[in-house]
Amino acid sequence: MNLFLRLIWHFIAARYRAPCEMMGPCITPFRVWPSDLDLLGHVNNGVYFSMLDVARVDLMIRSGLWRKIKENGIYPVIAAETMRFRRSLHLFERFTINTRVIGWDDKAFLLEQRFYRASTGAKGDEIVAEGIVRARFLKKAGGVIPPAVILGFAQWSGPSPDVDAWIASWNSAQNLSRDTLQTQS
Repeated sequence: MNLFLRLIWHFIAARYRAPCEMMGPCITPFRVWPSDLDLLGHVNNGVYFSMLDVARVDLMIRSGLWRKIKENGIYPVIAAETMRFRRSLHLFERFTINTRVIGWDDKAFLLEQRFYRASTGAKGDEIVAEGIVRARFLKKAGGVIPPAVILGFAQWSGPSPDVDAWIASWNSAQNLSRDTLQTQS
């Protein structure tokens, strides 16, 4: 329930925040609440993934993509995601999630979503965690919407940027896994 209320809050707040480009970066502010914590007093690892969902919705609203996909009977889904945890977040800490599209293939977008907290150190904000997400768009009537259609909504043309080697390998593994599962079913 907490994340549902948080999602509603971000739906409302997004209308008053600065617009962002569909490719990002989109910086979404958060605060740790008691319901985000596990028994050890830090944010539960599953909550991080739910917060990524909220930040992606914020990106879509602030970039204008949300309205365009709704008008066309399209909705986003997550095909795969992975997370690296570096530091803990604790009760009432403020942090941001920086979301950006880092690439795409013929079926899905790749997004990088990083959790940052303010730091007084010389290096600037501290990375707390990093998620890599493979996101697809589907038509309510059925079928996958290729990234080229979504990119067209943003008047974006050109090839996908190159991604880090480990992300390209991870994405290839996801495609192989998808193909394997399709042959088994």
